[in-house]
Amino acid sequence: MSLTSLSIAELQAQFRSGAASPVEAIDALEARIAALDGRIHGYLSRDFATARALAEKADISLPLGGVPIAIKDVINVKGEPCTAASKILLGYTSTYDATVISKLRAAGAIPFGRCNLDEFAMGSSTENSAFGRTMNPWDFSRVPGGSSGGSAAVVAADEAFAALGSDTGGSIRQPAALCGCVGLKPTYGRVSRFGLIAFASSLDQIGPFTKTVRDAGLLTNVIAGRDTMDSTSLDVPVEDATALLGQDLKGVKLGMPREYFISGIDPQVDAAVRAACKHYESLGAEIVEVSLPHTEHAVSVYYVIATAEASANLARFDGVRYGHRAQTENLLEMYARSRAEGFGPEVKRRIILGTYVLSSGYYDAYYLRAQKVRTLIRQDFTKAFEQVDAIICPTSPEPAFKAGDRSDDPMKMYLADIFTIACNLAGTCGVSLPCGFATTDGVRLPIGVQLIGQPWKEARLLQIAHAYEQSTGWHKERPAL
Repeated sequence: MSLTSLSIAELQAQFRSGAASPVEAIDALEARIAALDGRIHGYLSRDFATARALAEKADISLPLGGVPIAIKDVINVKGEPCTAASKILLGYTSTYDATVISKLRAAGAIPFGRCNLDEFAMGSSTENSAFGRTMNPWDFSRVPGGSSGGSAAVVAADEAFAALGSDTGGSIRQPAALCGCVGLKPTYGRVSRFGLIAFASSLDQIGPFTKTVRDAGLLTNVIAGRDTMDSTSLDVPVEDATALLGQDLKGVKLGMPREYFISGIDPQVDAAVRAACKHYESLGAEIVEVSLPHTEHAVSVYYVIATAEASANLARFDGVRYGHRAQTENLLEMYARSRAEGFGPEVKRRIILGTYVLSSGYYDAYYLRAQKVRTLIRQDFTKAFEQVDAIICPTSPEPAFKAGDRSDDPMKMYLADIFTIACNLAGTCGVSLPCGFATTDGVRLPIGVQLIGQPWKEARLLQIAHAYEQSTGWHKERPAL
């Protein structure tokens, strides 16, 4: 078994036994990335010189001592580029660490590479990157999902032991499902967003991509907690996310929302998720049908709220202080041309839509109404969680689709997140983990099952996910690269 195929927990065991060192881990990653990433294009940049220097003095007694972590290129790491996969930030170098990076460093981890994404995290396929698309490791002709497609792809391809991403409407869970790894979106407010380039501030949450559920808990333990630099991070006690791993599922109730098992889902995805439900019953869990009646409005509500917040958040990228600046002596023309040249078509589309729904005469009809329906969606989850410990459903309605298939149909692309969006609108936690494979055009592609947990109950959520993972072998499967 190669060093790069290890989980975080396995790598730490190697460090502590003396069988491997942090420097050897960096060397192994560099060799793996050199061999593969020219085809996968999961990374936008790497800094192995700095990573190796940190590895040489790593304290392996720390919670993540000596463990290299890849970072989505929308999270600031001091001294490293942070482009958000956009031309408008080409040439920008971060002047500070995001809070999650400071916490990783304090725990001994080594941030070492910047992962590709949809520009400003706007997309579901990582085709919107200004620097070229990322390929799915299981089939290079297919997308890895998005927006954190680079982070998912490098973990699935053993080009990283783990990675950080951000999830606004499924941007961790959906690519995790399409690439066959574990992706966790913590409860909104659990993890500081300070240093994350904002897309939609009331929806964004940073979380981990890992090879196992345990690793997701290990990373969450480190990055979680109140941060005075982020007013949206809440002062809620940080429980040990790994504390319940290994406990049985007797008495656990899982809700199957009838609105998520509908016509239009790929039959192989439907069968795999239903099989996962049966497996949970064999582990002692009880499966209960629940209803989330406002699910049909989730996509519409999300694309009103998210684009409105994006319109406000991206106003700062104007060519004045940093990033791309158009060459002209006229101030207003410089603003207009800098943004026209710097932003890609999907980002422009969302800024225009967001500006429209916030404009005078339309605010009440669109944005205010969307916020009211969002409250109803949150109440749906609150009522469901009075009956069950977690909700089980597909992560994505289909396996990875071909690159280019949806480029000319934004609505079809937006529906790729139909099962993940409501979790962000409700602010609760969710995880995707492998539950099987589909065969499409002769290609074997991963399928993910999504578990949505009660707010602040990441430990319970991961207990339920871990029980399934450890009693099946799906998480051990790797693409043949």
